[in-house]
Amino acid sequence: MNSTSPFTLADGETGVSAARRIYGLLRQRIVDMSMLPGTRIVEKDLADELGTSRTPVHEAVQRLAEEGLIEVLPRVGTFVARIPLDSLEEAMLVRCALETAIIEKATERATPEGIASLRAILAAQAECIERDDIRGFHRTDENFHAALAELSGYPGVWPMILQAKTQMDRYRQLTLPLEGRMSDVMAEHRDVVEAVASGNPQHAVAAMRSHLDHVLPVLEITRKLRPEYFIPHLAVKPKR
Repeated sequence: MNSTSPFTLADGETGVSAARRIYGLLRQRIVDMSMLPGTRIVEKDLADELGTSRTPVHEAVQRLAEEGLIEVLPRVGTFVARIPLDSLEEAMLVRCALETAIIEKATERATPEGIASLRAILAAQAECIERDDIRGFHRTDENFHAALAELSGYPGVWPMILQAKTQMDRYRQLTLPLEGRMSDVMAEHRDVVEAVASGNPQHAVAAMRSHLDHVLPVLEITRKLRPEYFIPHLAVKPKR
């Protein structure tokens, strides 16, 4: 066991909290595509890497399987699940409904400080584009939408959106490297900010809809590039 691992049980830490931390790490790896769809998962190897016993690893894997991010095939093995195509449109339907509601409220309640915060995030996105930092760009993208939820006065809606768009985030990691994609997203974000700053909720909702409407059309290009990463349907629907 690796005593220097950050996942070695600390004094007073329970197996439950260790499983929670391991779950968070594995979930992040799957969502940011560090662990690609189809990758075999060996719990013993993960336990060795993380310096812990197999029990919290197994619990984390089971929880991820319930979310549809890991697929357990009896007598075959455990794998990072492929991206289910049927869940992408469903996720966008939920996201669009929530984000258009948020943007309307954000426009009504926008302050100069709030607008300045959004523009600062745009500047950070521009820096990520300059460095071709895809993961950094994705983080700033998340920050942008979370800031809009904060500005709306309903920050608790953002965690709901995050949960709904888990599979979508995996897919988006494949689209951002496409030529010009990050610049297009940033231009759409800039339109959203200017609409919010104008104080016109209808313009802001239209700008957000336009932004979100550009997500799924890139799917067919991505599917052709990496067909092995996708599957028509979830083998097992995640528990709710």
